[in-house]
Amino acid sequence: MKIETKYHGEMEISEQQIIDFDQGIPGFEDEQAFIILPLDDDQTFYILQSTKTPQLGFIMTNPFPFFKDYDFEIEENYIEQLELEKAEDAAVYAILSVKENFHDSTANLQAPVIINMKNNRGKQIILTNTNYQTKHKLFQPAAK
Repeated sequence: MKIETKYHGEMEISEQQIIDFDQGIPGFEDEQAFIILPLDDDQTFYILQSTKTPQLGFIMTNPFPFFKDYDFEIEENYIEQLELEKAEDAAVYAILSVKENFHDSTANLQAPVIINMKNNRGKQIILTNTNYQTKHKLFQPAAK
């Protein structure tokens, strides 16, 4: 099938690429089908692109290379919704707030996007009882 995307123009995609967010994403509950597209050649940044709405694409990244101590537990109800059997089946992403000066961009560590890579089910979960916030600076200033 062909879809129009925010950053890549028109693309041909397969049904196997579609990730089902059966409850949508907070604030976008009617958007339930997305694909993940690399934004850059080294695949550090990705677009979570709606298959329905061309202008809806969230920039995200794997948070672990940027935040070495990032750690959380997925609540049992989320594990059941995603039908996760093993932790290694889960891909974790953080949605970014991209700033004009890219080095001022922030990552939402309080609401990671979890994708079960075995069945292509996804969910943005909200972490509770945590110190993580919605805006953690992606790039830390270099030590002097």
